[in-house]
Parts: sequence; structure tokens; C-alpha cells
Amino acid sequence: MARNRVIYQSEALYVSKNAGSTAEGEHEQLTRVQSANYNFTINRQDVNEFGQLARIDSIVMDAPTVGLDFTYYPTDGFNEAALGFATGGSVQFASGHLIQNSGKNLYITTVAEGSDAVGVSGDDVASVIGLGNAFLTDYTLDLAVGSLPTVSVSMECSNINADTTIGSGALGQMTGISLPSVDITNGDVIDGNAILPATVASGESDISALRPGDITINIAALDNFTISDIDGADTEESIHIQSASLSIPLGRSPIQRLGTRFAYARTVDFPVNATLSVSAIVNELTAQNLSTIIDNGDTDEIVLTLKDTNNANALVYTLKGCKVDSESFSSSIGSNKTVDLTFSTQIGGNNDTNNGVFLTASGSEVAFS
Repeated sequence: MARNRVIYQSEALYVSKNAGSTAEGEHEQLTRVQSANYNFTINRQDVNEFGQLARIDSIVMDAPTVGLDFTYYPTDGFNEAALGFATGGSVQFASGHLIQNSGKNLYITTVAEGSDAVGVSGDDVASVIGLGNAFLTDYTLDLAVGSLPTVSVSMECSNINADTTIGSGALGQMTGISLPSVDITNGDVIDGNAILPATVASGESDISALRPGDITINIAALDNFTISDIDGADTEESIHIQSASLSIPLGRSPIQRLGTRFAYARTVDFPVNATLSVSAIVNELTAQNLSTIIDNGDTDEIVLTLKDTNNANALVYTLKGCKVDSESFSSSIGSNKTVDLTFSTQIGGNNDTNNGVFLTASGSEVAFS
């Protein structure tokens, strides 16, 4: 019987170790996924000529543009490790995405209507969407009062395919899934079949979700650069943070050459500026003078700490080499006076420990077996 619709209960999202991964241990199911969107655009150039009004052909000049974005609730850093981020706190958070590679593959599995993806075998999987050679273009962490912390990830891919004939392994694995990746030097499809592990209920993390009441944002080190009081030493006097957003954009430029259909590399556009935007309720102000602030070239660090229900650190983001970019006040009848602050740091090289974003996660750094 034909399916009437697809809803979240029937889908699961997986990521591979690299674009050529086939073994079950080289694939991981991402946890706490809230949404997943994908698309492709084919770029063509029309061929017209004198004597005929309509085009005589429409030629594909560039490789198709395949986009993927998804959101999830962060837990103990498992998803970040699976996606190739450094979670040990000693090297740049985005270090794995700053070097040249062939990207990763992502798979969206769909089971029959009315069934949970959890607990079904490969034979019960109706289809698998594969996105090949995926490269990270943006990572954003959103924190707000009254909302669970959310991570949004955007990726740029080289290919997309769909499989509808899926086999089953002895432990419910999904087998016979065609690799969606391509050889980026010539555009040829990489021959091979991937094996995905069976979908599990909670994934690798014991944390269901992190709560806004267990989040602290320490921006006190930059107190001498703002008019509002952001020194967290006395919570009654410092601003009351309502929301914050950490954005790490990794814009990429496809590098092409004659004789190939695909970009042979998708390199990151440097420099990369990571930005932290903070919105807060104003109470006290400090004695400052902008002309003095701009003469101060010092930088300092900001720490975002997300704890679990046991008050243990689950995720700690450290932004080193930060500066204040802007401070904006807003006041109106009927509303609390608010301030919007923007801080930024520049991502350093993989051996730079004084600038950039660093993540210390309670989960394991190694996501693949």
C-alpha cells in the first residue's frame, strides 16, 4: 500500500566517517535530531542562436549545488565528534573542517508509515536518501530562556541519491545502500555499498537534553570594554542574559579546473570570524569612555558552560582572543531596557591555542569504531 505521508517518527539521520566509508563501524546515528532539510539546484546555460527564438539546448556548466541543513539538541558532544569537530578542548573546535578532504556522507532513512524508525530491521526500511561529499558551511549554537539549546548545521554537498531496495543484516543493520559520494576530480560515482547500524532510541548519549537553567555565560573578562555591567561576579548587578547565539561560519569556494565536472576542492575562505551575540536585560552601568575603550587592544576569553542535570559539565565552549564588536541599547514604554552585545574571535590554525573556539565535551572524542 502506498504511503500517505512521512513524519519524524519514520526517519533517522546518519553520518559517515568519510566519503568512502562503507563499514557499519564507520557510520553513526546522530541523536536528538529535530529537523532535516535538503535540496539541489542544477545550473544550466541556455544555448541560443540567430534564426530561432527558443533555445536549442540547455547545458549543465557547473556541478549541481546540493544543500543540507539540520538541527538537533546538543548533549555531551557526541554529534559534534561524529561530524568531525574536536571535542577534547586542546585544539580548534573546527580543526577537522579546516583541512582538505573529500567530505562526509549523510543518510536519511525512512521506514514504513506508522512505524518508528527505532527497532525495525533493514528489510523494513522503505528508502534511504544519501547526500555525498558534504562539507560544513555553518555551525550555530542557540541558547535562550525558556528553550532547549539547539544546534543548527549547514552543509554543502556534491551529490544526492535515493535507494529503495535495502537489505537487512543479522543485527538489523541496513545493507546494500549505494554510496552517494563522487570522485571530486572527475565526477564519477564511487562504487560501493554502505552498511548502516540499526536505529536505536537514545543513541550514544545518556543525556536527553540540556536545560536553559543549567547554562552559564561568563563574559566578565571583557567588562572593561562595555558600558553595561557584564561582570558576573555579582549576579544582582550584572546584566541578565536572555539569549545567546554562537556562530561559526565556514564559507567555502569551489575550485575548478578544465577537464573536470566537479570542483576538485572546496576550500574554506579565510579569515573565519566566530561571533557570539548576547541579548540581556540591563540593570547597572559602568563608568566607561568609548575613546578610551577603542585604544585598548587587549583580548580575553569567554566561556559558555552547559551542565547536565547532575550539575556536571556536559559542554564547555571557550572563545579565546575575543573582542567586543558592538553594544546596542534599546528602551521603550512597557518593556525592559535591553542591551545587545556582539563579541568575535578569529579562528586560528590547528596549532593555535590562543585564538578561536575550543570545546570540551563530556562525551567521547571518538565517534567511530
